[in-house]
Amino acid sequence: MADYSESTITLLLKRVKEYPRFSSGEIEKFCWMAVHEHKHGVLPSEYDIREIDEDLYLQLLQKFKSNI
Repeated sequence: MADYSESTITLLLKRVKEYPRFSSGEIEKFCWMAVHEHKHGVLPSEYDIREIDEDLYLQLLQKFKSNI
């Protein structure tokens, strides 16, 4: 598993919380969106199937859940 800098994770955590219609009940979705935007430079479209960095997603999700 790749290890990402604390600043990258913190930046993405902030971004997740700033998304319109953010819901803590859907943190998996919003973390996925943030990692997608980080990797591809744009938010995913409705049927976007481009891959994301799964290691980054899991680290972001874990950090988010530990901060709740």
